[in-house]
Amino acid sequence: MQDLPHHYTVQAKGSATGSLIASADNLPDINIAPPAQFGGPGDAWSPEDLLMAAVANCLVLSFKAVARASNLEWQTIECESVGELNRIDKVTRFTSTLSKVTLVIPETESVEKAERLLNKAEQVCLISNSLSCDSHIECDVQINADR
Repeated sequence: MQDLPHHYTVQAKGSATGSLIASADNLPDINIAPPAQFGGPGDAWSPEDLLMAAVANCLVLSFKAVARASNLEWQTIECESVGELNRIDKVTRFTSTLSKVTLVIPETESVEKAERLLNKAEQVCLISNSLSCDSHIECDVQINADR
């Protein structure tokens, strides 16, 4: 890892009508529009979708690092993150996130160790740590006896 602080730059461009284009150096452009709940078309990534994608992906990447450091063998992981948007004191904001993680491990590994490492990954996830809302994780660790 490079020394901190790190800086990340993204540009958003648009016109009076239509979607926005989000761009960053060396990355593909992304079409951005309001979600259907805010009157958008519902067929493009929204800032809300991108935030939940950041939560899910950061949790999985954090787990990969924690599992590697702890020598946990694992096979597959899936994470679904759901954010609740609400209005509190006249401010619309995310009030909670819930990440449901399914992890498949070989029978030579411990379910308890895997669950402990998933929870540790949630604790060190920099995206969740950057949000002011409550963050929770539900773990489903499955053993694959075929390996």
